[in-house]
Amino acid sequence: MKNIIKLILTIVMFYFLFQYVDFKNLIKILAKSHGGTIVIALLFQLASTYFAAYRWRLIMKMLVFNERVSYYVKSYFKGSFFNQVLPSSIGGDAVKIIDLTQKGYDKKDAFYGVFVDRIVGLVGLLVLNLLATVMFYGTFDSDFSLLIIILTVGGISGFALLFHLEKITFLANYKILNLFHRLAKRLNSLYKNRTLLYLHIAISVLVHMLTILAIYALALSIDFHMSFQIFLIAVPPVFLLTVIPISLAGWGIREGAMVGIFMLVGADETKVLAMSILYGLLLIISSLPGSYFWIKSKKAT
Repeated sequence: MKNIIKLILTIVMFYFLFQYVDFKNLIKILAKSHGGTIVIALLFQLASTYFAAYRWRLIMKMLVFNERVSYYVKSYFKGSFFNQVLPSSIGGDAVKIIDLTQKGYDKKDAFYGVFVDRIVGLVGLLVLNLLATVMFYGTFDSDFSLLIIILTVGGISGFALLFHLEKITFLANYKILNLFHRLAKRLNSLYKNRTLLYLHIAISVLVHMLTILAIYALALSIDFHMSFQIFLIAVPPVFLLTVIPISLAGWGIREGAMVGIFMLVGADETKVLAMSILYGLLLIISSLPGSYFWIKSKKAT
């Protein structure tokens, strides 16, 4: 039922999007895209997945999960496959947790490691967006730029504050607040050496940079020429919005957000929509190795 609702919402969002673009021109743009540049975009996306898996491996190693990088790469691809291709109730994070528990690891520790990986990835996205907005201030109008700065600074500050919640002992007396108290304790235990935290955030920045390069390459493939600094500022908010689980694999939300944000700098909405659709298809293609790893793991069991 939940997936049916998501499908309906996705269709509705695309319906409204198609009211604002020339559908025939959209098809022409997609048909004339340059295959070679799309391949480069695919390589950037695959590299992004690899470094995300490597970051996850570093985090799990701190939790004494002793697996090779190749194991985490395979699991990450399987998670991507479930997120992008299979409209099931099992999300990518759940797949990664199941993979770890099947190896005999504790389920709570596996969940914690996946959760920390998600949080660190999100912080990396906020850091990249903040740096790009400040460095290239004036690329977008001041209201939009200030909104991004406020949101990113707020998010990063919230993450920093989380480490200090361990000192507020009365939080442990309340059921909901106790969750944050325990999380703060584990984060402080995990990141006693703050240098490791900064390293993991830096890797996250690299992961998102590679993804933005993939989208930029797709833009070039359809002769959509805008400065790279615009992509650095515009794309991260789109990623944040696609976290909202109200459509299938972010379809519709991603396209609407892309069109809305890029229109602020006078971009052709039809080309922006074409670029976003290509990126959605690229995500599906880049996740396909996960289907092979998943089938192979099922045969092994």
